[in-house]
This record gives sequence, C-alpha cells and structure tokens, in this order.
Amino acid sequence: MRVTIFGSGYVGLVTGACLADAGNHVMCVDVDAARIERLNRGEVPIHEPGLEALIKRNAEAGRIEFTTDAPRAVEHGLFQLIAVGTPPGEDGSADLRFVLTVARTIATHMNRYGIVVTKSTVPVGTADKVRTELERTLAARGASVEFDVVSNPEFLKEGAAIADFMKPDRVVVGSDNPRTTELMRALYEPFIRNHDRLIVMDVRSSELTKYAANAMLATKISFMNELAAIAERVGADIEKVRIGIGSDPRIGYSFIYPGTGYGGSCFPKDVQALIRSALDAGHQPKILGAVQTVNAHQKEVLFRKMQRHFRDGLHGRTVAIWGLSFKPNTDDMREAPSRTLIDLLLDAGARVQAYDPV
Repeated sequence: MRVTIFGSGYVGLVTGACLADAGNHVMCVDVDAARIERLNRGEVPIHEPGLEALIKRNAEAGRIEFTTDAPRAVEHGLFQLIAVGTPPGEDGSADLRFVLTVARTIATHMNRYGIVVTKSTVPVGTADKVRTELERTLAARGASVEFDVVSNPEFLKEGAAIADFMKPDRVVVGSDNPRTTELMRALYEPFIRNHDRLIVMDVRSSELTKYAANAMLATKISFMNELAAIAERVGADIEKVRIGIGSDPRIGYSFIYPGTGYGGSCFPKDVQALIRSALDAGHQPKILGAVQTVNAHQKEVLFRKMQRHFRDGLHGRTVAIWGLSFKPNTDDMREAPSRTLIDLLLDAGARVQAYDPV
C-alpha cells in the first residue's frame, strides 16, 4: 500500500519505518528541509534503538523516502497520516495549528480518494475540525474529491517503539465508515496476524482513548509516589508494599515503581490537555489535577532530601547526576525530573556534573 506521512518526528519516523518494513511504500514529508536532507543522508535525528538500521534497510530497498515536496507526497498516498506536533498552548490545551495546516495542505493537492488519518495526539473533536478544513479547502478549489477521516492514535513507548509497533497490544481505529475500517485493517494486517488486536470504535472515543491511557499511567505513577511518601513517614518499606499490591492481578506491577516523577513529551502535555478539555466541557477534573500536583512536588523530593542531609548547605558542593533523559534508552529531556533537580541545585550554589549514556 502507498502511505504518506506528514511529520518526520518521533511518531512519523517510527510509523513510517515499520510500515515500510511490512512492504508498504512510504513517503515522509516535512517542511524542515534540513531535517529531510539529514534523513536522505542516512542520519536519523532522534535516538530510538533499532530505528536507524530499520530506516537504512528500507531506504535501500526503495520502500521509504523523505521529501519536502507536499504535492508529490499527497499524490503518492492512499493513506495520508498526520503525525505532526501538538504542543501545549498557554492555557494547557493542545495547539492544533500544525494538524490543521496539514489538513489544508492535503486538500489543496488531493485529486482522488484518500484516507486522512490523525496519528498525532489530539483532543476530542479534532477529526471534525480536520474534516471541516478538508471540505472548506476543497470547496475553495471547486474540487469534488471523496475522503474519509480516521483517528488512529499511537501507543509507542520511547526506547521500545519499534517493538510496540511491530507487536502491538492494540491498534485503535476510530472510523464511521466500514469500508475505511477494512482498509485500515489491511494496512495493519502484518502486525496483527497472530492475534487480532484491532479495536474499532467511533472517532471521538478513539481520540479520548489516547488521552485516557496516558492519564491513567500518569495517575499510577503519582499514586505510587504519594504512597511512597506515606510509607516513609510511617516506617513501612515501599518496595515490600509494591510487591504486595502488584501481586493482585487487578493492579499489576506496571507503573507502580516510586521515583522522581514522570516527564517526557507525552504524560505532562496530555494530562494538561485532558484537564483543559474537561474544563472546556464544564467538568472539574479533580483527580487529574491532583496527579499534576503530586508530580510537580515529586520532582523536588530528591533535592529536599539532600537539603536535609547536608545541614550546612549545598553551596560549593559537587553533585553528580547520573542520567538526564526522562527514562532510559532515549535522548528526550522534555519535562525530565533531572532538569528540575539541576535547576534547584544550581540555585542552591552547588556545582553539577551530569552524565547520560545516550
């Protein structure tokens, strides 16, 4: 199948490389000419285990290519995947400028039926806005072109993204058109051959599912960090407690390790965006607000412990920071707890020496 992907960032590159490896012809398009030049030289601008080799193999086989030529890219694909960023706005809501710009670009150049797929993490109702932009732009051209809009959120973990895509625990497709659903099933068939992981639902439910998943995981992290604080004060061993509660299959062991708080490009942004969506819908999300509050506090816990330990202060002391990214096997430092810790140490007059293997 012929697939066009708008955006050559983390989601776009992993999705493109994996789809190409399954035999599809993928074209990744981006407005960043320097980034496309690097990719065409074989340089992958992000760190993800196995991604560089996967792109190299499929580029040599002619199954994936990179371009800034939007008209050519739109002409190429039956599937038009939108995988651009949705950075947080000043009020915490997801900024959809890039998503809607891509929608207009697609409609400006499309001349035959296409399936427009939102891979970007977007709030409920975005597919409706994409559809409106497509219709408006086509009408301005005086063009009558059939299309469908599908929600297909990604569930990739940084550091294990290729395995997540190749062997997914679920593939969520939000579609109101049975024909489009079957085409999406055909696209993902190589990855769900042994177990049918395709979950079909309406578009709005699909959009909410992505936010709900990340918010649930963030909630588990903040809950466990809150529990660790209680355990420390009452003389309990949080590691023993973790094993005790994790052995219950209703709870499980995933995401119940206390630590320095969550970070990265997804959890902080998505929790905030879900809060904004709830407020816009007239609902006050009390639990999500608490998740944020606990996480912000948790990023300072290690510094407060150091303050209590070094009673004569941290000024002039040298502190080694082992690990800078928000999690192992990635170079992503967005919202990383290390950044909060380093800022607090520097403000206290300490000297910081930091190391990260990536």
